[in-house]
Amino acid sequence: MNAIERRERIVELIITSDEPVSGNMLSKKLNVSRQIIVQDIALLKASGYDILSTNRGYIINNTAMHTRVFKVRHTNDQTEDELNLMVDIGGTVEDVFVWHRVYGRIRASLNISSRRHVQQCIEGLVSGKSTALMNITSGYHYHTVKADSEETLDLIEKALADKGYLAPEI
Repeated sequence: MNAIERRERIVELIITSDEPVSGNMLSKKLNVSRQIIVQDIALLKASGYDILSTNRGYIINNTAMHTRVFKVRHTNDQTEDELNLMVDIGGTVEDVFVWHRVYGRIRASLNISSRRHVQQCIEGLVSGKSTALMNITSGYHYHTVKADSEETLDLIEKALADKGYLAPEI
């Protein structure tokens, strides 16, 4: 398990627990030192997770955020417009993922919440250093988007549909 997978697992363990999750339990479950857990928690907080440290363990305060996954399809040239559309309405694009027929789900964390973040992402793609994941699945891909309300997510969904970016669920 690499560091990114470990942090995803930490979030999953905390979210699915009915009570605070201690650092000791996380370190034992993930077979790493308590120091590594502390560093991972700090990185998760920096990437936008509202993780609270209590005297009984870690909890994630996710009551203020709502999340939805959008299946979309567009060209490489429309990527900037698609991302700007979501952040302008008030969303944070947490990730992008594709379902590959051989490899399964391939996911990349984004945490894009502003036009500046969008521009940094696009610069990385345009520079030729990387290619968009959607290119391996004929343009089809998914974004996990979080926002302060279901209404904001509804507005994002409508805007994606109006632009023709929303792909039909099959």
